[in-house]
Amino acid sequence: MGVQISPSILSCDFARLAEEINAVGQDADWVHVDVMDNHFVPNLTLGLPVVESILKTSPLPVDCHLMIEDPDRWAPAYAESGAASVTFHVEAAQAPVRLARTLRAAGARAGMALKPATPVEPYADLLTELDMLLLMTVEPGFGGQSFLDVVLPKVRRARQLVRDGEHRVWVQVDGGVDVDTIERCAAAGADVFVAGSSVYDADDAAAAVRRLREVAERASADAWWAPSV
Repeated sequence: MGVQISPSILSCDFARLAEEINAVGQDADWVHVDVMDNHFVPNLTLGLPVVESILKTSPLPVDCHLMIEDPDRWAPAYAESGAASVTFHVEAAQAPVRLARTLRAAGARAGMALKPATPVEPYADLLTELDMLLLMTVEPGFGGQSFLDVVLPKVRRARQLVRDGEHRVWVQVDGGVDVDTIERCAAAGADVFVAGSSVYDADDAAAAVRRLREVAERASADAWWAPSV
């Protein structure tokens, strides 16, 4: 599908949630919802009831990123409620293959997230069970953090694994993504980009999404991993 932009509502005004999502509804590909439980990460955001409300009104498919303990128990409910993509953290999952299959069976795309220090190579054999691999480019838990360039080699390795295996797996990055860092992420191999502050702190959120897409598409077209024409 090429470059996809997934604005994160973690950075929006929660009192105007529907309005904030609608503001990017014509320009973004997804709405990214960060679910945090104050256990797996030191922050508490929102849960299934709020996601269900978003699903009723969002003009975009919902991309749920679960930063929670025991996703094996809790993640399937997000897929069953209608989330188009549900991502769990491998560091928290007890049976990631079974969980990914459960999410797919419920109609969602199955994503697996890795913290910055978690290597990607041990999970190469799981790629056939996944639709998306999320590589955190900040430590999960809070928005507005600075991008960690140290993750870029891992993005490149992930893209190599996906390309070598001919898996239809998207490589998503999340954390500190803006017009400067998205170019490096796209060049390294990412094709799905979560952006929070750089979208919702802008004067025009929709214009910010369009600018991010423009930069990412240009970098992707010239990247080492781009398909030959």
